[in-house]
Amino acid sequence: MATEPSKTVVPSAPSPAFWRDPDKRAMVYQALVVAFIIWLLYSIVNNTAVNMESRGLASGFGFLSTSAGFGIISTPFVPYSEESSYFTVFLVGLVNTIIVAFVGCILALLLGFVVGIARLSSNWLVQKIATFYIELFRNIPLLLQILFWYSAVLKPLPGPRELHEAGETVFFSINNRGLIFAEPVGQAGFQYVWYVFFAAIVIAWVISKWAAARQEQTGQQFPSLSVGAALIIGAPLLTFLLLGRPLEFQPAEMSRFALRGGVTIIPEFVALLLALVIYTAAYIAEIVRAGIQAVSHGQTEAGLALGIKPTHRMRLVVVPQAMRVIVPPLTSQFLNLTKNSSLATAIAYPDLFSVFAGTTLNQTGQAVEIMAMTLAVYLTLSLLTSAFMNWYNSRIKLVER
Repeated sequence: MATEPSKTVVPSAPSPAFWRDPDKRAMVYQALVVAFIIWLLYSIVNNTAVNMESRGLASGFGFLSTSAGFGIISTPFVPYSEESSYFTVFLVGLVNTIIVAFVGCILALLLGFVVGIARLSSNWLVQKIATFYIELFRNIPLLLQILFWYSAVLKPLPGPRELHEAGETVFFSINNRGLIFAEPVGQAGFQYVWYVFFAAIVIAWVISKWAAARQEQTGQQFPSLSVGAALIIGAPLLTFLLLGRPLEFQPAEMSRFALRGGVTIIPEFVALLLALVIYTAAYIAEIVRAGIQAVSHGQTEAGLALGIKPTHRMRLVVVPQAMRVIVPPLTSQFLNLTKNSSLATAIAYPDLFSVFAGTTLNQTGQAVEIMAMTLAVYLTLSLLTSAFMNWYNSRIKLVER
């Protein structure tokens, strides 16, 4: 009877010592780093509290309910008076910052795209003008541009008394007090114009989705952009005319010293917006140029071979592919514009940094709380902008079939 061969038992390798195991060492190092960060934060908070107590400085956010006692030159959408609280001051500064950032990003994007495409124009003059614009405004400090628009362009304008006589009604005026124009006041029935406007936006969106699905299935294009624009503009306008033009304009009236009434856009806002838009658009233009040049020239030749018009070729073939390259650096420029708006304090525009981290801090001395709130606002705005741009970037990324 055959005997089974004996099996050789290979002794298992002894487990390495704790300090020789890379996985265990990594866990120890991570735990030490976390403990150090916790200790560092505790030390900072404790040291701040001790120093504030030794100097008799009160802590907490109770000051937000105290009356501010100072005026603000621009308070859109937020009712404000000198008796309002510091929390209202915070809201005013926040709204002003959001308005500048939102409007600035949109205008800078539009101007940057126009200049970026012009930089690639076959027209020699258009190309050189775009190049001159980019090289000029990109290399001048932003603060200097803000001061230039405010001190050298807007402030030297004549005053209202030099342009208008007392008792005169004014529908539009540009002076050193800003842009002043008649205030539109909706009459009975004007709300239906808004209803039609929002309904037209929804219908235009539905048409664009239908046109995209139709083109995907049949290859036939539908002018959804022009049809949508006609709906959004034409439908409310037609409703406005059919309702008998239920809108009145209340002009400003020249008093003895200044214009009263109407709508005023202060020169500080105009100067800050101009500087931010022109400066940021110069960088966006270069981003757009690089994104377009990153698209293979074969795509342009294919569109040319299919007989697509140059404007359609740029809008339907080149730009959609270039956006995948443009969006990531474009996000950084939007973030820079939002944070650069804090330079408004140089011309006394009442943004968050100026009226809250500036005036309010000087009056209350609550440096820790005010700076924490200000930092939290800018961080939140930056994160929201990044989240939206990341969402948009995920929507336009290439999808494998």
